[in-house]
Parts: sequence; C-alpha cells; structure tokens
Amino acid sequence: MSTQVTSRVFIARLAGTAVFDPNGDPVGKVRDAVASLRTNNQPPRILGLVVEVPLRRRVFVPMTRVTSIESGAVVITGLVNLRRFESRTGEHLVLGDLLDKSISIVQDGAAVVAEDLGMESYRTGDWFITHVHVLMRRKGIRRKSITSTLAWEDVQGFETPEADQSTSRFLATMNNLRAADLAAVIQDLTPHRRVEIARELDDERLADVLEEMDEVERVALLTELEGERAADVLGEMDPDDAADLLHEVGAERAQQLIDLMEPEDAEDVLRLMNYEDYSAGGMMTTEPLIMSADYTVADALAVVRRSDISPALASQVFVTRQPLETPTGRFIGMVHYQRLLREPPATLLGSLVDTDTQGLSPEATLNEVSTYLASYNLLSVPVVDGNQRLLGAVTVDDVLDHLLPDNWRLDHRDNTRTDLESITSEVKGKV
Repeated sequence: MSTQVTSRVFIARLAGTAVFDPNGDPVGKVRDAVASLRTNNQPPRILGLVVEVPLRRRVFVPMTRVTSIESGAVVITGLVNLRRFESRTGEHLVLGDLLDKSISIVQDGAAVVAEDLGMESYRTGDWFITHVHVLMRRKGIRRKSITSTLAWEDVQGFETPEADQSTSRFLATMNNLRAADLAAVIQDLTPHRRVEIARELDDERLADVLEEMDEVERVALLTELEGERAADVLGEMDPDDAADLLHEVGAERAQQLIDLMEPEDAEDVLRLMNYEDYSAGGMMTTEPLIMSADYTVADALAVVRRSDISPALASQVFVTRQPLETPTGRFIGMVHYQRLLREPPATLLGSLVDTDTQGLSPEATLNEVSTYLASYNLLSVPVVDGNQRLLGAVTVDDVLDHLLPDNWRLDHRDNTRTDLESITSEVKGKV
C-alpha cells in the first residue's frame, strides 16, 4: 500500500460524530461505516459512512466525499443523496456486522473479541481498516481481561456466509481492477450475470464502469436497473458521459430518468444534451476546477490533489469572476498545475493566470478542439459563450474517445482479455 497520510480513526469512537458541509452547516451524524472484505485477509476497503440526517433517515455518503475527519467533526463535500441506505451483497456494516465479533489471533489461535476497528487513509484517497482493537478474556475468577490493538493481518475470522456467495467472490476478485478493465471483464459475462454484478456495485463504481463500456451494452445494462438506481448512477457519472448515455436510451426513458435525478445533476446534463455530440459543447464537462483570482496556490493544490479529479481536469485551474459554477462569471484565464508547484502557497491565482489561452465556442467542431489542444500542448480547453462566461471544459480523453474508431473498446477488450484470462476463468468457474 501507499504511504499513509492521515492518523488512525477508530470507527466505534466516530459513531455519533457530527457531519458538516463545507460551509459549516450541519448535515447529520455518523452512525456506521460500510466496508468491503477482500481476499487473502487484506485490509478491508471502507466504501463510505452511514449518516443519519433529519427525520431519522440513514443515508450513504461515499468516502470520496469526505474531506476531513477531525475530533468532533466530519466534513463532506458535494450533494448528499437522500436515498435511504440499504446494504448490498459483499458490503458489511462495521459496527453492525463486525464489531463484537468473536475472532482469533493468527499467531497462536487465541480467541478474542473485536471491540473497535481502526481505519486509515492512503495517498490514493482510499480508506482501509488496518487495525483491530481486541479484548482477550482470561480464564479464572481473578484474572482480568486484557485489551490490545493488532494489525488487521494478525487476526482472522471476520468472514461471513455472504462472503461465500458467487457475486461477493467476483467483486472481491475484481476489486482492484481499473474501471476500463472491470468493464471488459463484465462484458464477457452473460447479460443476466452482468445485471447481477451491476446491482451489487456501488453507484460511483458502476458509473465509472458504464463510462468504459460499449454503447449498446451500457444502454442494455442501464435499462435493466430500477429507475431510482439508474438515476443515482447517472448522477455519479461525468455530466458529458451521462448526457451521451441518455441520448442513447431513447427520449421517453431519458425523460423518466432525468425526472428522478437530483435537480442540480439533471440541470448540467440537460444543458449538455442541447449540443451536438461532436461539438465542444457536446464533449465538455460542466465540472472543471474553477476558482476566483483571490484564491491562493494552497487552495488550488488542495483541490487538485483530490483523488476523484481526473488527471486531465487536474492539469489546469480555470479562473473566473463570480459565480464559480458553470455558467460562470467572465472567464479570466487558466493556471497550469506545474506553475502552482513552483509558486509559494500564499500566492494569489490572479497573479499567475495564463491569459493567452482563449476559450472555444460550444459549437466548435471536433477537429477545431483537437487542433487547439495539440497546438498549445493542453490537456483541457475552456468552452465559453458569447459573453465570455465559462460553460465547461473539453479534456483530451474525451477528444480521444470521439477520434478513435467506434470499435476501439472491443480492441481494448481483446488486449485486456489476455492479461486477465486467468482471473476471468477462475471467476467464471465459481459463478
């Protein structure tokens, strides 16, 4: 694993901690954490927190939305999906399922009880359960029980009957695959099996996989999902990818799903659906990194290092006047990531802006966009309207997606299949 960057957080002690949004407004309280057990006794991945919001509704907040965990406060970013939390196969409530469980120490087989579990974050942004605080009961009336904190690898016995189910085995085996590779494996399964696997993936993971699938197959998979679940997954996709997918499912089904989406997510997608597929407006994302001129280098680097930001988007910060959500105030220019690394943390972005890069019109063609990126060695290009307001940005990966032949994903699947042949055959033998 990568080097740790945060201190250990014990989950039982975290229960009841207040959750706040970036403005300091209360959201709810932590009630549990959701973990995914992995094979070979590897530390489980923490998928997110179960937060109790007003009216005693418990909802799921992905760990990618958690920006800090400090004494007495958890701070999250983004909108909270108010859909009631329901655990899926392969997921485990840390306090509800794993706490107070009878386990044993690997070295000597001594029986202990799990009293708390400690999680840590790594540079990748992923959280894992790395330690277990255990209670060992001594025999005899006068012998007191003792407690100890052990590494996850030093204990055993957390396996549950669900871990033996075929879907859980599949997900555990494929847990560390990149989205493109997981999409390639899923597309080799039967349609029925694809749906089973899709229903057990969390919304963010499934959104990433759908973005990497062939058009026909991802439409077929999305239509098999329940309306609310499909809308939640679309909300987790990049707006431009969600718009492309909604174009493919048909006008009636698209409208049904848009009506079920969160209003802010739906607004971004609807805006993009008004543009031609192969235009700058049709390819752009409405969520580039946007800041005003009075933000500092330190502020920008804090956003750039977030694990949920793609490398292409993280390469530039777009500086505009208020408001800072697309469509923004007047577009001023860009600050490149390398420039941020060379300047003192307190430097204002306004003094670093590259004003030479002009925005493209949303009607700009694919050829114009690709030529602009190549001419100025950029990873993303701003898209502005007639009033020079920033509408979004087109990244190089989206341009490549449109430039490559229609069957390029099939070619990728063929190349990937060789690398994953042993894994896939093992999983198919079990499912």
